[in-house]
Amino acid sequence: MVNEARTPISTAVRRSARFRSGIDQKISRLAKEKATKGVREAINAPAVVNSSATVMRSLRFRHPWLQVNLVTAFVAAGVVGMFQETLDKVMILAVFLPVMAGQSGNTGCQALAVALRGLTLGDVSTGQESKLVMKEATLGLLNGILVGLTAGLGMWAYAAMKHHEKAFMLGAVVFMAMVASCIVSGLCGATIPLILRRFGADPATASSIFLTTATDIVSMGFFLGLANWLVL
Repeated sequence: MVNEARTPISTAVRRSARFRSGIDQKISRLAKEKATKGVREAINAPAVVNSSATVMRSLRFRHPWLQVNLVTAFVAAGVVGMFQETLDKVMILAVFLPVMAGQSGNTGCQALAVALRGLTLGDVSTGQESKLVMKEATLGLLNGILVGLTAGLGMWAYAAMKHHEKAFMLGAVVFMAMVASCIVSGLCGATIPLILRRFGADPATASSIFLTTATDIVSMGFFLGLANWLVL
């Protein structure tokens, strides 16, 4: 008798639990959609570009930027080609090209990550853009000095080991190029997403493409240009 009396109650309790669970899931889904919409509006990202988009839709919106990246990569390669004669005369410079590009690129990526996070969370409001840009430029200067000293010493030691007659000047070139590159990289990392947002593009998708090109051109251009001026 007791079990028979409890059966309708247990069934009602289970149904009630499932009902509440369904409501909770719906509320959670709606809250997630609202939060996602708020993030997109904050960075001015197209609504179709998200993690749940289909493969073809994602391809349609991402692939054009990769074509742009290919064109800008040719531009960066052209900058290196302008200094082919310098590289032929001082082969040791080629060893440090990846160092310059990689370090300045990482500096720009740090600034880019901070800028995107600020846009997403609403920390960078209208009128605060200049403050962000100046902060990242200052950080680029300080990081460039510290990293430039280490890289310059590395170039000097390597050039001295190879018995290069201008080992000290090569170290100085690396130091100066690193400082200049990190400053520009910090500026680009902070300004590129702001510019893209103003023109209605998705900063999260396109920023890294323009940042990579800018850092490659600036770092290699400064490095090879100073070497051509001071070493040859």
